[in-house]
Amino acid sequence: MNRRIYKPIIIVICLLIGAMWIYALFFASKVSVNKIGDKTWKVNAESICASSIKERAALIDLRKVKDSGPNALAERAALIDKATKSLENAIDGLAALSVSDDKGKALIPLWISDYRIYISDRYAYTDELRNGINRPFAETVTEGIPISEKIATFAADNAVSSCIPPIDLSV
Repeated sequence: MNRRIYKPIIIVICLLIGAMWIYALFFASKVSVNKIGDKTWKVNAESICASSIKERAALIDLRKVKDSGPNALAERAALIDKATKSLENAIDGLAALSVSDDKGKALIPLWISDYRIYISDRYAYTDELRNGINRPFAETVTEGIPISEKIATFAADNAVSSCIPPIDLSV
């Protein structure tokens, strides 16, 4: 192939890339696909989740498992169950809230369903602890990402930061 043909091909490619960036920066929609319009739901959700955070904060135990005695895993499982129950109660409260906009009516039940999977993962983890299996917490992966990340994205997009999944089981 002759060298003269490369220059026009490179110019066309650069123009296409430039056009893509101009579209992305100035014309593409900036509205999140997760964002709902019901401000009352957001205020109520934030209140419910903030209360749950306070409940879980009271359960913090900073002892190392190896320094906690022979029942350390069972004790840790019991604390995690209490924290998870608080989270579950918050999600039940969120599920009971009414939503006024159609997008919220469609998305919030999906988000709550994801949260229930995450809660189930936490309970499965405590079952392992009670059986003497002390490995890192593993959560469900959905659409190629940890389910907590999907839940957190929805919460962040809707300014309900207290509803982001807790990271108390992170390694």
